[in-house]
Amino acid sequence: MAGGAPGGQVDEAHAAAARGDWRTAYQLLSACDADPELPPTELALLAEVAYAAGELDRCIETWERAHESFCQAGEPVAAAGAAVRVAMHLLFDTALMAPVRGWLRRAERLLEGTGGTPAHAWYAVVRTYERLLSGDVDTAREWAPRAVEVGSDCDPAAAAIGQVAQARILILDGNVEQGLDLLDEAGVAAVSRGLDAMSTGVVYCELVCALQGLAQYDRAEQWTEAMERWSAGNAIGSLHGRCRVHRAEILRLRGSCDEAEVEALAACDELRPYLRRELGWPLTELGRIRRHKGDLDGAEAALREADDAGWDAQPDLALVWLAKGELAPAADALADALERPSGVPSKELPPTTELRRAPLLAAEVDVAVAAGELDRASVAAEELAGVAARYRSAALQASAAHARGLVHLAGGDRAGAQQALGEAARLWTEVGAPYEAARAREALAGPRRPAGAVARPAGDSIRREGDYWTVVFDGRTVRVRDTRGMRHLARLLAEPGREFHVLDLVGAEAGAPAVARAGTSAGPLLDDRAKSAYRRRLAEIDEDIEEASAHADLGRAAQADAERELLLRELARAVGLGGRDRVAGSASERARAGVTRALRQAIARLGEHDPALGAHLGRTIRTGTYCAYLPDPQAPPRWS
Repeated sequence: MAGGAPGGQVDEAHAAAARGDWRTAYQLLSACDADPELPPTELALLAEVAYAAGELDRCIETWERAHESFCQAGEPVAAAGAAVRVAMHLLFDTALMAPVRGWLRRAERLLEGTGGTPAHAWYAVVRTYERLLSGDVDTAREWAPRAVEVGSDCDPAAAAIGQVAQARILILDGNVEQGLDLLDEAGVAAVSRGLDAMSTGVVYCELVCALQGLAQYDRAEQWTEAMERWSAGNAIGSLHGRCRVHRAEILRLRGSCDEAEVEALAACDELRPYLRRELGWPLTELGRIRRHKGDLDGAEAALREADDAGWDAQPDLALVWLAKGELAPAADALADALERPSGVPSKELPPTTELRRAPLLAAEVDVAVAAGELDRASVAAEELAGVAARYRSAALQASAAHARGLVHLAGGDRAGAQQALGEAARLWTEVGAPYEAARAREALAGPRRPAGAVARPAGDSIRREGDYWTVVFDGRTVRVRDTRGMRHLARLLAEPGREFHVLDLVGAEAGAPAVARAGTSAGPLLDDRAKSAYRRRLAEIDEDIEEASAHADLGRAAQADAERELLLRELARAVGLGGRDRVAGSASERARAGVTRALRQAIARLGEHDPALGAHLGRTIRTGTYCAYLPDPQAPPRWS
């Protein structure tokens, strides 16, 4: 490396990578990658450690440079391998299909007349997923076996991921048991074959996503636990954040929504450096969790952010609007989603098939029944029953039974409703989903208020005495140590019904005005490297649109055009007038998480001493961007 990168530093970088010190390896190789640039073999290592260190744009850019260097060196297979890596990262982390197709075309041309190499195996893997995410299951079905066949001879990691893709296709075809067996086999193989960290994590994540999409929650939980054990010391790049999302999904299902929200918020923070459109996945899970907690404003904020990222946030947004009483927009959104599926590519969700429609159909029944449109609800419930019969998971059957029960109830068939909703409650209980089981029982019971509510005696109070708080509730006294959560709680109890922005609560505690805290930021929305990458992606998308138009492929052209609009929106949001960078405000979200956690901990501590007090506060304290104490207006406690 005459005149360029010192060999000693490169050796140190290799040693750092070998022990998993990705940041050190990245810094050393970045320092060496100056004038002259690193040779293509070292560029490949730089790309790998950049990804592990959280530098996705540098990773992709470096694989692009490696591709060009291998082309110039007359090594077509190696150049194709680098092109496939660009396509793989674009697919898994950005879900932008047009650039993926462009890089796969480059690889395909370079691989003509050759065969049997890892580049061929990985090409088959990425092509399988590109077709699957684009809704072309038939072509994906042809490519997955090639990935397994070629990978089995030369690259076990490609074979394992190809096997997961095969399993997902079998499930989509209705061969559920065969697909589930193949998923388990792929998961075991990933561990036993000692694959590299990234490939092992992808297998785990893909496996759990497939099970979640099928609503096989017990199996998903088991594999999530296995992924968590593995990720504790092995996860690189986005894999730990992805694991958090899966954990949040399971925690929400099991009813532990406070813990789930903590995991989902942490996942969003960890995944922001990696994901583009796919960031909608953890944001949507965050929205679901908040809706289950009754934090409708917080749920809507998360889901709108997911929508802004280019994700399809339905049916979750419609369900939030329904809970807010905004029936017309909820009904319109669901009708549009069912009649004109968005087709937004997602590695985490099933492609646009019956499985993708199942949550939309369940929400459609809820909204149509609320709107008094029984025929519309009946059609959706019948289709959902067909999906449940084909895929045979207990959770899908429970969802279908719940929908059937709501239709019976709306039609005045009390006996039919009792049977169907009872079955739904039983199945949800077996699945271990208390929230959904409670919804089924609540629907059967019907809306009702407690009869003869008795007003509490006067004298409920909360006051601070040095390092302790004394709380009197229904004549009982509790003393707990002073915490931030107790101070927030006292302020809410003092003014029932008033909404406090979390920045006001935090600012009041610290003695600082909220506006000063709201002005903090997390730096530029996009750095120069990211903006340059976005512009390269735009050029690739334009090429894809031209090719799609030349072949009269209207679906592909529409998908590419939507991706172009998404990237242009991102660039416009990141760059203001005169080309100045806009910064990302993060104070509000940090305050929300901190205030929510502090309040929940305070309520839990009070509940340990007085369960009735804890239950009352758990029902009446609303958390989110705006927090409030909302007691029953028929029997409000009188706090002093």
